[in-house]
Amino acid sequence: MNNAKPEAPASKGRQLLLAVFGILLGLSGLFLAIKGAQLVMLGGSWYYLLAGFALVLCGVLYLRVKPAATAVFAIVFVITVIWSVWEAGFTFWPMVPRLAPFLVIGLLASLLHPWLSRGRQRVASYCSAVAFAAVLVMGANALFTPHGVMQGKALPVAQPQASDDQTVADWSHYGSNPAGTRFSPHAQINKDNVDQLQVAWTYRTGEIAEGASEYQNTPIQVGDTLYTCTPTSKVIALDADSGQQRWVFDPKPANTKTWNRCRGVSYYEPAKVERPYAFADLKPAATTQGSSCAKRIVQVTMDARLLEIDAETGKPCEDFGNKGSVDLTTGLGQVMENVPYYAYTSAPTVSRNLIILGGWVFDGRSTDEPSGVVRAFSADTGELVWAWDLGKPSITKLPPQGETYTRSTPNMWSTPAFDDELGLVYLPTGNQQPDFWGGDRPELTEKYSSAVVALDMATGRERWTFQTVHHDIWDYDVASQPTLYDIPDGVGGTIPVLIQLTKRGQIFMLDRRNGKPVADVVEKPVPQEHAAGDWVAKTQPYSVDMPTFGARQLTEKDMWGATFFDQLMCRIDFKKLNYKGEFTAPSTQDTLIYPGYYGGFNWGGAAIDETSGYLFVNDIRIPQVVKLVPRENVDLTHLKSGHGVGSTYPMDGTPFVIDHKSFNSPLGIPCQSPPWGVFAAIDLNTRKKVWERPAGTVEDAVINGVRANLSIPLGMPTLGGGATTGSGLVFYAGTQDYYLRAMDMTTGQEVWKGRLPVGGQATPMTYRSPHTGRQYVVVVAGGARQSPDRGDYVIAYALPEKE
Repeated sequence: MNNAKPEAPASKGRQLLLAVFGILLGLSGLFLAIKGAQLVMLGGSWYYLLAGFALVLCGVLYLRVKPAATAVFAIVFVITVIWSVWEAGFTFWPMVPRLAPFLVIGLLASLLHPWLSRGRQRVASYCSAVAFAAVLVMGANALFTPHGVMQGKALPVAQPQASDDQTVADWSHYGSNPAGTRFSPHAQINKDNVDQLQVAWTYRTGEIAEGASEYQNTPIQVGDTLYTCTPTSKVIALDADSGQQRWVFDPKPANTKTWNRCRGVSYYEPAKVERPYAFADLKPAATTQGSSCAKRIVQVTMDARLLEIDAETGKPCEDFGNKGSVDLTTGLGQVMENVPYYAYTSAPTVSRNLIILGGWVFDGRSTDEPSGVVRAFSADTGELVWAWDLGKPSITKLPPQGETYTRSTPNMWSTPAFDDELGLVYLPTGNQQPDFWGGDRPELTEKYSSAVVALDMATGRERWTFQTVHHDIWDYDVASQPTLYDIPDGVGGTIPVLIQLTKRGQIFMLDRRNGKPVADVVEKPVPQEHAAGDWVAKTQPYSVDMPTFGARQLTEKDMWGATFFDQLMCRIDFKKLNYKGEFTAPSTQDTLIYPGYYGGFNWGGAAIDETSGYLFVNDIRIPQVVKLVPRENVDLTHLKSGHGVGSTYPMDGTPFVIDHKSFNSPLGIPCQSPPWGVFAAIDLNTRKKVWERPAGTVEDAVINGVRANLSIPLGMPTLGGGATTGSGLVFYAGTQDYYLRAMDMTTGQEVWKGRLPVGGQATPMTYRSPHTGRQYVVVVAGGARQSPDRGDYVIAYALPEKE
């Protein structure tokens, strides 16, 4: 009981503070009430309207210096807690915008209450203030703790068959090997010493990844040399131990103002091809002794040239194509000279004595774009060996005189994997242009859109096709390289499988011999509304026997914000959108696409620990909003067409153009609750998730020109994938904060991170020097996707040298 005598009425200074507090509460309540009424009219929650009225009443009572103000707020607070738990459970991040503002208000209200009550309940008020302050302190501390973490159990890691000093394994392919597992058996760097990693050397290319350029390269390593490339197609050879430049080759591509990437180069050594394909109708290959290039780097430029460069000298291989170059526009017809409508951003695929290539086409421009033809060239001479024209299977090489390869067919812009024993190459295909409207797409090519296609490497003929999206009008092209692995069949043998990650967050496991699902796939009904002149498939494939990521249907309750104000605005915006789930077709109304055409899983792909069968993934959870605008309503002469969010695709040849924007709050923060990206591991033997954790922090995020500078592990979108080692580590660098991370692959625990000068988008790689025996982890850092900071770094980490 509080027996203190009543104090005199509050002084004018105190009355002024109470009035200011009351006005702020009243204005906040007025905003919540007005916008809450709008939300109710859209069929949304009544909470904000009612809470707004209550806060307005609180504000009036504070202005009138009435003790009842505290009681009204207490009621609002209790109801808010109950409502928050009902909507979000006890999950941390969804609770933050719901409760944090009321905890702050509660603290201030507790401190101010003695002024309202003229000294009565002083002790109770201050105890209440202490309680609110304690919860706020705990909440602030919890901001820096990862939430939604699923921790794996520590397991013993199988040791490499040979000691690390004897292990020889080059990282000679983009994904380390033809299977794309991104696995290295080297175990010199392990869980016990990884915290000693330090920068061994740094190389700067001199080409900052600005404007249309993004530095997404994973170098390859062959022997004592590292080979990397820049966004504008320069190829650089570096000493594997010192990072010292050995040579630079600049192909000087034209038209580098639109879309510059080079994710990798490839290596070809004729003398080491044990079973070369025989090409009876091609001119004989030069012998190794008669060639100027016994070892060759294979590169594709942004102006569509296939090159071979002497791996030792950096000079063009004169006996390849036309003095080292093959024109990839042959047979394509019009490629648009001023805008590069055709290029190849991924590493070429070299299998035996073949170079297999697809091509990148500029998204959303037209129904008449260059073909998605896939071609194979002789790695010795550059001559065309075969072509797979998706629209005219009868064309097996060049098209007939006066014709072109079929225009605007689905393309293969990402990286294939191949199985040399089966003689198959596995192509991840894009969706048919122009991405978001498909009323005129021919039936023949529909089956290849957003699919995995297996071709016979010797002939280029189709062996099987598995489609991940039917009639894709969401830009859900298959971006990730397929990953090949053999899993136990339960009776003492193995099944050769292909793991395909998708932008949908679905993971398909197929028998790579025939394309049949090994993990169950079910066709499920999807929304049937569509734009005029288009159509949608009745069902879509779902991989029900593998974990999915970021793929659940969003609801109003999933809307988020840094405050309850922008959370409310996100709720209103969400209710206005055309959204009935994942396969809501684009329309003339703002339409939500989630997981979104960036992913799910993008080109970073998966990694596999070949000793345990663990699959490592990282994803993006950033939805987009698109809107089809009737062409007659658009001034096409002033249309500024770009690429991705914030742009308009002209989609010439269709009834519409399409606008793109992010689904963000007024503060520029994604509207759905975090995480917006995770790291995770899946046991391929059990097909269960082993661990999951948020991917990185907001430390280097810049929102409206302000850098966060706080290591809050919200879980951010990631691009580049992981690289695994024989010591049980997985390395990642494609986060929005500027770090290379090492994680315990069995538990998901972060065991080390190294600060990078700028962010990265690339997948790291690792190798062991044949000269010094040191194991290096290398990453390219050119700038994270959403960061203003850009660079040109190739950075190698290693353990300290022994004296």
